[in-house]
Amino acid sequence: MLDFYKGKRVLVTGHTGFKGSWLTKILIMAGAKVYGYALSPEGDENLFDISGGGEDICSCIGDIRDFDKLKVFFDEAKPEIVFHLAAQPIVRDSYERPRYTYETNVMGTVNICECVKESDTVRSFLNVTTDKVYQNNEWEWGYREDEKLDGYDPYSNSKSCSELVTHSYINSFFREMGIATSTARAGNVIGGGDFAKDRIIPDCVRAARSGQKITLRNPESTRPYQHVLEALSAYLLIAKMQYENGESAGFYNVGPNEADAVTTLKIAKLFRAKYGEPDIEIKSDNGPHEANYLKLDCSKIKSRLGWAPKWDIEMAVEKTAEWTRGYLEGHAIEVMEKEIKEYFD
Repeated sequence: MLDFYKGKRVLVTGHTGFKGSWLTKILIMAGAKVYGYALSPEGDENLFDISGGGEDICSCIGDIRDFDKLKVFFDEAKPEIVFHLAAQPIVRDSYERPRYTYETNVMGTVNICECVKESDTVRSFLNVTTDKVYQNNEWEWGYREDEKLDGYDPYSNSKSCSELVTHSYINSFFREMGIATSTARAGNVIGGGDFAKDRIIPDCVRAARSGQKITLRNPESTRPYQHVLEALSAYLLIAKMQYENGESAGFYNVGPNEADAVTTLKIAKLFRAKYGEPDIEIKSDNGPHEANYLKLDCSKIKSRLGWAPKWDIEMAVEKTAEWTRGYLEGHAIEVMEKEIKEYFD
C-alpha cells in the first residue's frame, strides 16, 4: 500500500501532533512529498521534535482557524491528497475552553474544506474525526456509520459538527467536482510518543518514569483501544482507495476487534505487565462527564476496503512499552521506524 504514496504530494493538517507525527514519518518513509500545517508542538517533550518530523517535509506553523495563512500555504503545496487531523482533541479541555474547541474543530474544518474546494489539484480528502461523534446510548453493540451523530461534551459535539460540515461540502461541492472525500471515526489510539494529559497510557508512562502509582479516574470505562498504526493504516488505505476509485469514498468507523474494547483498568494492568511497573491506584477525581461505554461496528471498512486490525490490544501495549524504553535509552527514531516497518511489512 505504501508504494502508492511514493512521489505523491500530500498535505497533513495537525502534523505536529501525536497522530500527525506518526503519519508524517510513514509518508516520509514511503517517499511522499509531505506538507504539514499545524500549531507548534506542545511542550518541551513532544513526538514531532523527537522523531525529527520537520526535517524532511515542508512545515508551516499556523493556526487552522487562520484561513488566509492556511490558504496561502495550501495553494503553494498543491496537494493531491489531504489528511485533516488538526483539532482540539481532549474532552476535558473542551469543558474548560468550549469556544476555542468549536472554533478549531468546526471552523477549522470549514477552512480546510474551502481550501480543497478552491483547489484544482486535490483528488482525495480525508477528515479524521472520532468515535465520539455518535449519540452514545452506552449500548452493548457497536455503533454503525448511519447512527445518529450527537456528541455529548463540547469536544465530541464539535467533531459531530465537523462531520456535518464535511457532509455538506460533499453534497454541495465535492461530489460534482470529482473530489473523493471520506471521514474516519477512529477509537482511542495508543502508541509511543503520546505525552498528552488526561490519557491513560501517557498517564501510565509518567507514573512509571516518576516511580508513582497510576491513578485511574474511570477504571470501568470501556473504549475501543488500538495502536496508532492501526488507525493510520486505515486512513492511508481510505485515501488511496478513493483516489483510485471515487466509489470507495464514504464514512468509516475505524476500530479494533470486539475483544479489544477493554476497560481503562485492564489496559493499565496490561501496561504494568509489559513495562514492569508501576502500581495502580483507583481514584476518582470528580471530573466532568465522560461516557462509560463505547464500541464501534467496523464491518463497513472491512467489507468494502478489506481493512482489518493486525495488532491486538496486548501487542499494542507491548509496542507502546517498547517505544517508551527506546526513547528513554535515546533511540526513539530507530524504534519508531522499526515498528512502522514491522506493521506495514
